[in-house]
Amino acid sequence: MPTRRFFTSLLLLFTVFTLTVKGRVKNIHGPYLQNITATEATIVWEADKPSIGWVELAPDDGSHFYATERKKFFDCTNGVKNTSLIHAVKLLGLKPGTNYRYRIYSQEVLSHQGIFVNYDGRIAASNVYSQQPLQFQTLDPKKTETSFVVLNDIHGNSEAIAPLMKHADYEKKDLVFFNGDMISILNKAEDFFTGFMDECINLFAQNKSIYYARGNHETRGEFSTHFQDYFNVREPHLYFALRQGPVFFILLDTGEDKPDSEIEYSGIVDYDGYRSEQAEWLKTIKDHPDYQSAKFRVVICHMPICTDPSNWHGPNDCIEKMAPVLNTLNIDVMLSGHNHRDSYREPDQVCQYPVLINSNKGIVVAETQGDELKIKVIHDDGKEVTQKTFKVRH
Repeated sequence: MPTRRFFTSLLLLFTVFTLTVKGRVKNIHGPYLQNITATEATIVWEADKPSIGWVELAPDDGSHFYATERKKFFDCTNGVKNTSLIHAVKLLGLKPGTNYRYRIYSQEVLSHQGIFVNYDGRIAASNVYSQQPLQFQTLDPKKTETSFVVLNDIHGNSEAIAPLMKHADYEKKDLVFFNGDMISILNKAEDFFTGFMDECINLFAQNKSIYYARGNHETRGEFSTHFQDYFNVREPHLYFALRQGPVFFILLDTGEDKPDSEIEYSGIVDYDGYRSEQAEWLKTIKDHPDYQSAKFRVVICHMPICTDPSNWHGPNDCIEKMAPVLNTLNIDVMLSGHNHRDSYREPDQVCQYPVLINSNKGIVVAETQGDELKIKVIHDDGKEVTQKTFKVRH
């Protein structure tokens, strides 16, 4: 009997151990970078179990990551560590134009009862032992030149991303912008990753930030209200501005294309009010020191804000509310998508700035060269279909 009990106990312990090992927390998507500026960066990833998360940050000084205790930044809200599947950690106090190394961590929260929290003792972390740590570089407003690419209207066709990015020679570009409709509808978190982000993480997003101007299709689906849990995380709005080198970028969220009362929206939206809010924010741009000293000013928004007799309500509402302010900002060019065809609109009396519209078959590639901003559009077959040069005007 004692022998039987011994082996029964041993079998039970082995079973519990096996189940525990199978159930340990894993980081299943990411990490990926968001909204890097000269002094900040946000790192996002998803774990498979409710967990707390944090990032360790190290300078790129040639030392081993294990050489010393690294500074920790936690996924927190108002001083409390978040228990979540999705983690977003904002790093503050960084130096402009500086390389940093980082490592992510997740630790499962088994239960939270009263004041007591029970954690799984094991932790999931990115590898810094047998692999080089992940890295990124902060922006530098004083950089002499810059370059960037803009991708839009992928609509979940993740296989199209790598060829377009390679045609754009993306590894040599400073910035990557998504200009909307990277997915067609958002019904669950997995749609983000299978639709485009897993591919982008594999290509570049662990080391190079994505700057995202939301499109009208990212507003659709029951999970669409969680968009900011994954993109532009820790930012006050989905519209924002940033500076890299001689270029000041303004990213707008143009909302949906049909009237708010359209039956398709089931009475759940107020994009007219949201566009009015952005128009008021645009009025503050002139006071931004980075705007004032920039050689070039570029607007990135999904729906083109330009006169067109075929416009639906959304673009027309943008024209009415935003164009009068944009006309005062000396915009060199607006980059848009949405129409699924390439076109270029010269300035007119209503919209006094040029608008380059990229199709769903191409990628925008841009670089500054002295007093010129050179932009081209390359299609998925590798052919250049558009070339434009904008000379400094201010």
